[in-house]
Amino acid sequence: MAEPTPRRNEPRLRPAPLLFEPAEAAADPEHFFDLESIDDPRALLERATELTLAFRAATDRAVEFQAIAAAQLADPRRFDRLTAADIAGRAEWTEDYAKKMIEFGRDLLSGAEGSVHANPADPV
Repeated sequence: MAEPTPRRNEPRLRPAPLLFEPAEAAADPEHFFDLESIDDPRALLERATELTLAFRAATDRAVEFQAIAAAQLADPRRFDRLTAADIAGRAEWTEDYAKKMIEFGRDLLSGAEGSVHANPADPV
């Protein structure tokens, strides 16, 4: 299960940096962040764990930005606001999920300190 996303007043943990792979390495389907070249299982576990945590942190952060964008697009004060159905279509979500993301984004934008809102992308 993914850990809860830290709120704005909590410091973010900095996972291991994701290193971009050269184009020729990325073209090889067996190549993944040079993990296949690590022979020591301890080192492999350590680096694979670092990558897992980095990807999780990146995913959580990207979901927050999706939610903020959805809330901004659905803002009733915008003359060009979009409906939840429109946002769902653009993001390839269901309409119910879009509604949850809009609410989550509004919470993030308002900086709701006292309320506990789970990231809609987190497993239940």
